[in-house]
Amino acid sequence: MNVANLQLEGLLMAVASINSTLVRKGLLTSDEVDNALRRAEAGLTGEERLYQDMSPANRDAVCFPLRLLQLANRASATAATPSFSDLARLVAQTKEPYNDQM
Repeated sequence: MNVANLQLEGLLMAVASINSTLVRKGLLTSDEVDNALRRAEAGLTGEERLYQDMSPANRDAVCFPLRLLQLANRASATAATPSFSDLARLVAQTKEPYNDQM
């Protein structure tokens, strides 16, 4: 596996843990974290270059970290954060097609 991928995996799980801690300490609600991640994804997917210059696979790659963090946020509200591989699998299973793929 590429070392950069491993570094990103660690970074994403660190951010997921930080988000969970912020919620547990009452500094943010789970809904606030979810809304922030949704706004970030909407900002990315709203960019013209994402649709004009990128394949669906590349769009998924851009959105993957945000989707993984959203799922981690939802899961940590009820239990411990799932593993990276479990979250990545859930991202793939819950992904919706883009408008230009329908």
